Amino acid sequence: MKRILIGALIVAIQGCANKPEVAVQVSPQACVGSTEITGELGNQFLLVQDPDLLSQAIGEPLKGRLCQGAVYQSTHEVTVYRAWNSTNPRSQLGQWWSFQLPTGSTAKYRENYEICYQWSPLDKLVKCTLKPGTKVVVGNGQSAQCSEYLSYPVSKTQQVFIPNASDVVQNCEGFESIISWK
Repeated sequence: MKRILIGALIVAIQGCANKPEVAVQVSPQACVGSTEITGELGNQFLLVQDPDLLSQAIGEPLKGRLCQGAVYQSTHEVTVYRAWNSTNPRSQLGQWWSFQLPTGSTAKYRENYEICYQWSPLDKLVKCTLKPGTKVVVGNGQSAQCSEYLSYPVSKTQQVFIPNASDVVQNCEGFESIISWK
């Protein structure tokens, strides 16, 4: 009996020693916040399945984009906002939007939306109407590494990913950034 037990133990140990390693991707920081659209705005969207669209919006840790998201289709016209880079006019109708009018400091806005200074000076704002029937991804920001000295953690602030904004927004109105010190 002793020999059988020792033999079984040796086989078990060898099996563990020869077991190939399994690669496990561990995020440096778990996603926070919710992908659910709440309040009155939630009544203007339907949750839908579109894995391809969702995969376009999700990013790797420290690379920006979304940490988590859900795909929705608008059922009504919805107001969306985008802070953008005036030195690149094509960025006016880029992919990253918000349901909320930006307020507060630029630094806090950058942190909430993980926008590195290299990506945009955030010196213009456009307010548009999203057309009914449009699919978007709503989610929370992924961490972003801007430089050796600056990185942003994941954020609970909801962002809106609109891959083809030039085709699905209308009635756009532009605004200029104004320096205001407090």
